[in-house]
Amino acid sequence: MKEETKGLTLAVILSVAVIYATNLLFPHKAPAPAPQANQKIEIAEPLTAEQVVIDENPLTSEEAAALDRRIAIENDALKGSLRLKGARFDELYLRKYKETMAADSANIELFSPGGTKNPYYSEFGWLSADKSLKLPDSDTVWSVKGSKLTPETSLVLEWNNGQGLKFVRKISMDKNYMFFIEQAVENNSGKNITLYPYGLISKSNLGRDDSRSVVHEGAIGVVNSKLEEIKYGSLKDGKKKEFESNGGWAGFSDKYWFSSFILDNNSEAKIKFANTGDKLYQADFVGAAQTIAPGSVGTQNLKMFAGAKEIKLLDSYTKQYNIDKFDLAVDFGWYYFLTKPFFYILDFLYNFIGNMGWAILLFAALLRLAMFPIANKSYESMSKMKKVQPKMQELQEKYKDDKVKMQQEVMALYRKEKINPAAGCLPVLLQIPVFFSLYKVLNISIEIRHAPFIGWIKDLSAPDPLTLSVITHLPIPSLLDIGVWPILMGLTMYIQQKLNPAPTNKDQARMFAMMPLIFTFMLGHFASGLVIYWTLSNILSIIQQKAIMRKNGVK
Repeated sequence: MKEETKGLTLAVILSVAVIYATNLLFPHKAPAPAPQANQKIEIAEPLTAEQVVIDENPLTSEEAAALDRRIAIENDALKGSLRLKGARFDELYLRKYKETMAADSANIELFSPGGTKNPYYSEFGWLSADKSLKLPDSDTVWSVKGSKLTPETSLVLEWNNGQGLKFVRKISMDKNYMFFIEQAVENNSGKNITLYPYGLISKSNLGRDDSRSVVHEGAIGVVNSKLEEIKYGSLKDGKKKEFESNGGWAGFSDKYWFSSFILDNNSEAKIKFANTGDKLYQADFVGAAQTIAPGSVGTQNLKMFAGAKEIKLLDSYTKQYNIDKFDLAVDFGWYYFLTKPFFYILDFLYNFIGNMGWAILLFAALLRLAMFPIANKSYESMSKMKKVQPKMQELQEKYKDDKVKMQQEVMALYRKEKINPAAGCLPVLLQIPVFFSLYKVLNISIEIRHAPFIGWIKDLSAPDPLTLSVITHLPIPSLLDIGVWPILMGLTMYIQQKLNPAPTNKDQARMFAMMPLIFTFMLGHFASGLVIYWTLSNILSIIQQKAIMRKNGVK
């Protein structure tokens, strides 16, 4: 029994730690310095976007957009505009996603102009070490060919610097969230010109405390095939992270939304993440120098993603454009090998059934079926232990003054009855990565955001809204204000616990007796989809365990 209780204690502790303090067990590691590229990229001065001040009385996006001439951007997934001053992408809305589930809710605003509460934009261009050379910047007003940017119609921007250089930029987009930027410089100056291509994304941090989140929010990129996740906190006070990279991508990740510039795989670049203001952060790159001879043209092609983190779409981009580890924009976590397959299984079940809640329940049933043989052996062992519990108590009473002898007799009883004391905690240990992976899926998958079930569950990614305060109309503290589904889950945990042999140690018995209550209130504020999964999983476990107990003659 000692070995069994040790195992169960460890399993419970690990479960609680994984569920409640994931950030402590699995912190995001500080990025290691990237390997140096073959070519050192240097320019005369650091790349910094136009300094945007977040005003105490900011403009609305509509007011800010009205200040400059713009070209509309529109496809099935996006709507917004490109600011011709600076050729800046600074107004984008996600057409398929709303702020809330209300019928009149506004679309999610991704990019927002400077001067607004949360400026967020991207721009691209050229740099030079020659300060006498006039280059397009954030104040440059481009001429445009084209009236609207759509999947069917591209834009061509032009600007002449008056020194023999003509800058041309062709912009196109697909039907989802990918933009294609082709930059060209025609050199008619009569001399060699050396330029560095650059791109940047500037974003304001909304002020959320990201230190305890199990989903990464902050700067993100793949540098030399290595994922870099950098929290806003590590870039405060003017700090920066720099990498030399061959290809790669970089930008910013929110829970469900993501923006990034994407370099060609064979292009050398210096990628940097930095704090550029009070709440402003920047991801940028500077490419290798291009020396453009008189009468020649310098070019650079790159891509920009700005949209929702739809897993299947990111996977398709990874394959279509050979983007290195682009799917890791979604924070699959340490259990990537489980989390991503779990998503695809859930997505398949959802497409088959048509309701994500029922898909989660079917998924729970399939998991229980997969673990059926292991669970059977575990429940058989636990049934035998419960059957011999009176003998255990006799031995403990008989040898209470001789702990060594008691342990020897207990182990002899285990051998005689062919009981494996560790088998009982095996399903609990197996549930830890399964539970955590499903928890990640429900937290990271935009496909589950605002997905309804039945009854009062309108959003499986949110906690159960039918809480005790709603039912009773009493002022219940938020920590204790849980919904119906968490209560049902707690009841199933209690029933399941009663089927197991009770620890003989009184302190351990009291601790285990409290676990259903602790888990009820702890998981009460988790995504309702996760609680529904756990509830059904418990019910199926109870049915299976009761059948095994009946087979072994245990009440």
